[in-house]
Amino acid sequence: MGTLRTIQWVNGKVVLVDQNRLPEKLGYITCATFEEVAACIRNMSVRGAPALGVAAAMGITLAALGSPAGNRSELLTELREAGDKLRVTRPTAVNISWAVERMLRRVEATPGSVEAVKAALVEEALEMAEEDVRVNKALGEHGQTLLEDGDRVLTHCNAGALATVGWGTALGVIRSAFAHGKSIRVYASETRPRLQGARLTAYELSRDCIPVTVITDNMVGYCMAQGMVDKVVVGGDRVASNGDTANKIGTYGIAVLAERHGIPFYVAAPTSSIDLSKTSGKAIPIEERDHREVMEVLGRRVIPEGVEVINPAFDVTPQNLITAIITEKGVLNPPYGESIRKALLGRD
Repeated sequence: MGTLRTIQWVNGKVVLVDQNRLPEKLGYITCATFEEVAACIRNMSVRGAPALGVAAAMGITLAALGSPAGNRSELLTELREAGDKLRVTRPTAVNISWAVERMLRRVEATPGSVEAVKAALVEEALEMAEEDVRVNKALGEHGQTLLEDGDRVLTHCNAGALATVGWGTALGVIRSAFAHGKSIRVYASETRPRLQGARLTAYELSRDCIPVTVITDNMVGYCMAQGMVDKVVVGGDRVASNGDTANKIGTYGIAVLAERHGIPFYVAAPTSSIDLSKTSGKAIPIEERDHREVMEVLGRRVIPEGVEVINPAFDVTPQNLITAIITEKGVLNPPYGESIRKALLGRD
């Protein structure tokens, strides 16, 4: 089963699948500077928490390679400034900050010249990309045990290969189940306003010959009431230490409906998306995106002039609505305060 490679390092540059052009065209963007990477993150040419982390790591690497700094101190100052600019591009996804901090730690841990530091950063970014695929496949293996042959699985937004370097989180669980010979049908909610479910999830799954049906966001309750959904598996952009999870806007409503209909609701997220500094979802910053994303459809305004809109990119699903959190270290069960701390720190 082949999956897309969302991010690549080619001849000292970052090559990204341009997700704004899918599904009409599989095109690529080449970034030679960290500013270009930041722009791609901001305009969602690259998206998905794990993919954003690796993109940020490679952005830091580009900043280092393009730096005229004559010594380590000057270089570190420049990289911290670049990291700050990368962090604010998508504030909800914790993976950007996680990746920036990891790259800065590599700078501090690398002895020798500025050139030695630059070489170390290239090495670290490439390792993070490969690590992402390994993590997602491990997560998928743990998660597929929760799916049974014949399950009909609802997913929201896109948490597949396109949201990672490869394989995916929520879709990684589905891919792994499919690879084990399980017959799985996917229902993908369209995910307004940017239609990541309709454009990206449907594209990925159809490309891999995994049965997928697209539904509008307001069909979820109907489909559940009709007995069409057995499980829900979604991704997670940031998981608080108590298990509250920020994911694409609309996820919370799906979780409420799943509880109402007695349907298991699973979050698939690598441990890099868990933020122990946030004790609950109330502390997670929620990105407000350009209102034109709601006002317009395919470039045509559909809302009357003068009418206000809001456009939060994420909402928070409280931990009591989550059946389990699937990570590369295993399936975490409630109480999440204990299971998360044990998975990350090795203790209760």
